[in-house]
Amino acid sequence: QVQLVESGGGLVQAGGSLRLSCAASGRTFSSYAMGWFRQAPGKEREFLAAIYWANGSTYYADSVKGRFTISRDNAKNTVYLQMNSLKPEDTAVYYCADRRGSGSYYDTGGWDYWGQGTQVTVSS
Repeated sequence: QVQLVESGGGLVQAGGSLRLSCAASGRTFSSYAMGWFRQAPGKEREFLAAIYWANGSTYYADSVKGRFTISRDNAKNTVYLQMNSLKPEDTAVYYCADRRGSGSYYDTGGWDYWGQGTQVTVSS
C-alpha cells in the first residue's frame, strides 16, 4: 500500500501563490510517476500535472501551463506543485496521485493511489 499526504492548501488572493506538497510513504519503490489533479464543486476531477520519478519528465494541462510547476525530491519521496498567478477559478480540492501502470495520465483511471486532498481557495 501507498499513503499520500497533501499539505499546503489554504486561502489566497487572486494573483497570489501557493506551494502544495505531497509526501508518499509505504511501497513507493514501484511508482512510475506522481501527479496532481483538482476537483471543483460539481465538476469532474481534472488532471493538472505529472512528473516521472526516473527522469523528471513533466506534463501539464493547458489550463495551468506556465503558471503551475511540478517538481520532485526523490530522497524525500515528495512531490510539489508551485502555483503562481492564482485565479478564482483555481479554487478546488487538490489531490496528488501515484501512477504504477499504463493508461492515459490525463484520466483518473491511469492513477493507482490518491491522497485525501487539500483545499485551495482563491478570493477575487
